Amino acid sequence: MTAPLNGVEARTIYYDDMSVGQAESFSHRVTDADIAAFAAVSGDHNPIHIDKDYGANSQFGSCIAHGLYTASLFSAILGMRLPGPGAIYISQTLTFMAPVKPGDELTISVTIKELIDRGRRAVLDCVAQVGETVVLKGEAQVKVPKKPVS
Repeated sequence: MTAPLNGVEARTIYYDDMSVGQAESFSHRVTDADIAAFAAVSGDHNPIHIDKDYGANSQFGSCIAHGLYTASLFSAILGMRLPGPGAIYISQTLTFMAPVKPGDELTISVTIKELIDRGRRAVLDCVAQVGETVVLKGEAQVKVPKKPVS
């Protein structure tokens, strides 16, 4: 059994059941605890992320989340919902557009852009937003699970 993604159970969408334009999204409020946990796991203890005084005196006026923390939420949606368990990441491009701060409500979305029959691959547009502001965008390529033979 897999853990739920923001209360939604994991599911696998097999290659044969995918279509261009198919999308999935979820929302997540970023917390100081998220940022501290990512710093602990990644080893990135840059004070812009974890030192409130440093953050307050920065160009952002507060601490900001690690860019790769935000990007890791793409992995959550790809690995848990679209395509879901069994998907294998092949590549990911990232363009960071705006900071994410503790308390921000992120909306993470992926949309199938292209399906490649050879190797059962899907190319997906990936977007992270805070409100109407795009904070991160990119493109992922994943190997999609084959539907089990019944």
